[in-house]
Amino acid sequence: MIFLNSAPIRWFSKCQNTTEGSAYGAEFVALKIAGELVQALRYNLRMMGIPLDGPANGFVDNQGVVLNSTNPSSTLKKKHNSVAYHMTRELIACNIIRIAHEPGETNLADVFTKGLSGPRHKFLISRILH
Repeated sequence: MIFLNSAPIRWFSKCQNTTEGSAYGAEFVALKIAGELVQALRYNLRMMGIPLDGPANGFVDNQGVVLNSTNPSSTLKKKHNSVAYHMTRELIACNIIRIAHEPGETNLADVFTKGLSGPRHKFLISRILH
């Protein structure tokens, strides 16, 4: 989900082109796609003359992905994830996106990807539509 001034303006969901054996790899692929969407949106906003101040915030519910994407000394051990990993690291280094951990209980993306209980669904929807 992409928010602009606290308003949801875009969401993206699709089956990934690759099958990942772990949540870690899948999160990096999703983060790469999100980074590409943010990069395109930032370009479009600049073309319209809207000034941008600072990086976009990216929230991930996998603590390992947050640590490996934000720690310059971390290394990637799986070669098939290297493109997503390095693109994410480049976006962070270029100050286009900032990555932070989002606990699973408050992850807004779960509304679009998981079957949720009534109270949790209402809670997450209220955070999107506030």
